[in-house]
Amino acid sequence: MAVTQQLARVSAEYLAACRQSAEQSPDGDHHWDPPAEDCLDLDWAPSMLEQACELARLDAVHLDALRRATNGDTDVDLDFLNATPHAIAFFSNSVATALDPDAVARMSELLGEIDIRAILHSVHDSGKVSTLGYGFTGDPTEYLLGHFGALRTFYAEAARRDLLVVLWWD
Repeated sequence: MAVTQQLARVSAEYLAACRQSAEQSPDGDHHWDPPAEDCLDLDWAPSMLEQACELARLDAVHLDALRRATNGDTDVDLDFLNATPHAIAFFSNSVATALDPDAVARMSELLGEIDIRAILHSVHDSGKVSTLGYGFTGDPTEYLLGHFGALRTFYAEAARRDLLVVLWWD
């Protein structure tokens, strides 16, 4: 089973309902099941995107935004999503994290300012494209363009709808 980065756009009300369900259930079942159209599977792209941005020397503000957009924060209480036997993050010591709507809006803005094509072009020009992605074979440009575009669109929609983004590795 491959371990991939998962994201879900949810309202504060949905998260509260899941928390309440976990508190009321004898086994802590939170009934986490966001709609498929509000979920995104980023596969293994987050680390490759970060690596490409580091190689291209993306400024610290935008690099931090990419990291936060793919790592979340621990400011939102998600203990109920991380509790066994119903933990949503199955990978090793991974836990679910989240970004609140204000952070989502800021990440959306900053992601929108990143020129991923220029970054990948820079990595190509430096001859370091083959160093991206541990074990990735071939040119990852299209893969990374597609996943970054999906991430940017996902955050833009979450910001437009004033939603939280919950992240985990599964």
